[in-house]
Amino acid sequence: MASQNNNSKDDKSDQTDWRLKLSDLVQTCQSELKKTTKIGMKMISASQATTELHESYEEVGRWLVEKIKAGELEIDDVRVEGLISKIDELEAQLKSFEDEVQDIKKSDS
Repeated sequence: MASQNNNSKDDKSDQTDWRLKLSDLVQTCQSELKKTTKIGMKMISASQATTELHESYEEVGRWLVEKIKAGELEIDDVRVEGLISKIDELEAQLKSFEDEVQDIKKSDS
């Protein structure tokens, strides 16, 4: 009978140990999930800020090019002049591509 009592106590102790281990594992997983969620949210916020920063630089650049082309702003910088020339070339290229696409759409074949 004493042997049976010891087995019963050991079984209960094993069950308690497993419950504690499982509970600890669940808490660890929850903690890691919370950290991962916070990191993900920060990464999304950083991505949004990066996009806004890029758009702001682009807007400043467009404004600057418009002012230079209109003669309202004079900048004597070879690099800026080169960039404006490149912008003009790329815009002409894009216009050509668009015209070609429209021609393809209009063609019978």
